[in-house]
Amino acid sequence: MRIAVTIFLTDETITPTRLARELEQRGFAGLYLPEHTHIPVERTTPYPAGGDLPREYGRTLDPFVALGQAAAVTRALGLGTGITLVAQHDPIDLAKQIATLDHLSGGRFTLGLGYGWNVEEAADHGVAWRERRESVRDRMGLMRALWSDEPTPYDGPYARVRASHAHPKPAQKPRGPVVGPRTLIGGAAGPKLFSHICEYADGWLPIGGRGLSQTVPALRTAWAEAGREPSALQVVPYAVLPSAGKLAHYADLGIEEVVLQLPPAGETEVLRLLDEYSAHVTGASDTV
Repeated sequence: MRIAVTIFLTDETITPTRLARELEQRGFAGLYLPEHTHIPVERTTPYPAGGDLPREYGRTLDPFVALGQAAAVTRALGLGTGITLVAQHDPIDLAKQIATLDHLSGGRFTLGLGYGWNVEEAADHGVAWRERRESVRDRMGLMRALWSDEPTPYDGPYARVRASHAHPKPAQKPRGPVVGPRTLIGGAAGPKLFSHICEYADGWLPIGGRGLSQTVPALRTAWAEAGREPSALQVVPYAVLPSAGKLAHYADLGIEEVVLQLPPAGETEVLRLLDEYSAHVTGASDTV
């Protein structure tokens, strides 16, 4: 089992370069970073976890800039977003950012994408909240067109581009309907989410990893009904607080990668916790 981590990197935490080097030296599989462009002060959307919104949400580093730094100081560490708020981006610009990072890192990028929860943040980007899922689906179609080997036009209800020369291309090769880097979709289990995963992604990024005994079989059924290769489906529990029993349970479900949560802290605390998590990295090969 591959063990990766996620962390809210901010202007107050350990730096991307120091963390990336330490992760690779300890044998971790990857680093996933979240995204929030800003947090409006006048906010009515409740924090999904309850209580006050933690300080780090309004101080988060841009994930693509931070991952670019991480890529430059590592050779094998996976680099991912958890998650990219695709509806808040110009898809032509985002396609270029993603392709560049995947190209420069030698195909190490994972696009974790999602639909968001902060209505006010999305509204400042011009996102129509009830339409955000279909908007994300449409933007992904446009990006796949730009990542195609030949100039390919795209004309959808939310995004369009003429047939264009667009380089670099992502280093990763197409997998079934998926063109571009490895793509995982975050969100709560359900038929709509699973249909999007089966249509244009490599798998699911379930936050917290609860209830997977029931939801993973349902996703596998939807995946098979969509004609996707059964062995290609990837389920990656995200932002997990680890225990040996929990990781063994995931292994029993056929899960091959888990993303552990790190606190948004300075070097001393983060490195101390990495040393604790390293025990799971060492023992992970014995659980699959």
